[in-house]
Amino acid sequence: MPGRAVRTADEWAGRIARFIAPLRVEPGSEVDLGKDFDPGHKAGIRRKSDGEELLRTGVALLADQQRRLAAQGTHGVLVCLQALDAGGKDGTIRHVMTGVNPQGVHVVGFKQPSAEELDHDYLWRYACHLPRRGEIGIFNRSHYEEVLVVRVHPELLDRQRLPGRGRRQDLWRRRYREINDWERYLTDNGFRLVKLFLNLSKEEQRRRFLKRIDVPERNWKFSAADTRERARWDDYQRAFSAMLSATSTRWAPWYVVPADHKWFARICAAAVLSHVLAGIDPRYPDVGEQARRELAEARKALEAERGRPR
Repeated sequence: MPGRAVRTADEWAGRIARFIAPLRVEPGSEVDLGKDFDPGHKAGIRRKSDGEELLRTGVALLADQQRRLAAQGTHGVLVCLQALDAGGKDGTIRHVMTGVNPQGVHVVGFKQPSAEELDHDYLWRYACHLPRRGEIGIFNRSHYEEVLVVRVHPELLDRQRLPGRGRRQDLWRRRYREINDWERYLTDNGFRLVKLFLNLSKEEQRRRFLKRIDVPERNWKFSAADTRERARWDDYQRAFSAMLSATSTRWAPWYVVPADHKWFARICAAAVLSHVLAGIDPRYPDVGEQARRELAEARKALEAERGRPR
């Protein structure tokens, strides 16, 4: 029954909103990652098998929402994934987007900026890869690297060749404001942001690094730079806390996803993305009376061909 289908959809939307509420960083709040968010949180889901069933449901829901988003063609969605090394970004993308039409999804991974990118402002290279209307874009690392890794390693600012006034003490506060303004601009123009920080504990990162070293098929995932960055753990925790505090806004809030259990992190990511798409509420376009008449004529012509010799 149509009425029952609507109630079921509304029930799912309500369940998802309640599920992700503890993950949302309240705009204007001061975040201390070590105190405010538990990387091992599982929301009472005890078994991985139960979580896998929820993930399948979430992926199916996403696939339907993505088809309608593409058909409507008025909104785009940008997913920003941030995490420390071994946080599970690649696996999250692979599992959450597994049922979505790949033609409607665009994934970009940002590494060290090129010479051409350094010739522009720091947001330029990210703007070049924004999704189109009807598309879901995923930034595997994002413009937030400019207030994370660059803040932990301020020597990287030398390569950006900022003028003297551009390196004043208020640099990070100014970048937070510029990023918030840019995201507000995107939102006002029909592009919604899904900002996910995969929150990994130091002990779980240690275990994942050891697995990358001990399992030959995973050796390629590990580099000496990973251990050097791990030595800056506390610096990164402070940078993440400051970023979450300053850039979780009403129009583009952050969600801190517990990442110690990969299967649970994927459920959370699917739930947040589905929640944002539900807020857009994309619909299949109404083709209009003229188009319906043309469809009817096309049907008659196709039906008339039945039984004719080929």
